[in-house]
Amino acid sequence: MQKLTGIVTLSAILLLSSGCSYLGVYKRDIPQGNLVTAEMVEQLQPGMSREQVVRVMGRPLLEAPFDANQWDYVFRLDEAYGGVDSRRVTLTFAGDRLANVEREGDLSGDIELRPAEGAAPLEAMPAPQPQPQQDAGAPLPQGGAPLAP
Repeated sequence: MQKLTGIVTLSAILLLSSGCSYLGVYKRDIPQGNLVTAEMVEQLQPGMSREQVVRVMGRPLLEAPFDANQWDYVFRLDEAYGGVDSRRVTLTFAGDRLANVEREGDLSGDIELRPAEGAAPLEAMPAPQPQPQQDAGAPLPQGGAPLAP
């Protein structure tokens, strides 16, 4: 009987300390692509230039390889313990001007992007250090040469 109790106890300890957890697996949200909001899309007007669109929306995730007149802004959020939120905005240009805006997905809802666990918030990031200014007539250093004082 003692041998059976020892085997059961050892089996229980091995089962509980194994790598497979029966309590659940840690998951995290996975955002991918360009964050697209309804406010951004509302700012788009037919006739805007490509540079104006880039100022509002940012660079597109996809530019059609055979048709430079179509830009796709795609965003997908795979929530850890929820569903998948997918949004897509397709912009069509005629020459250099915006001609058409197509929307897919629910752009009306807000998306809360939580920082990755253990990631430092932006406020805690060190401020960029100013770079020393070069004289207008001084040549730029080449190939890793140090800056002249």
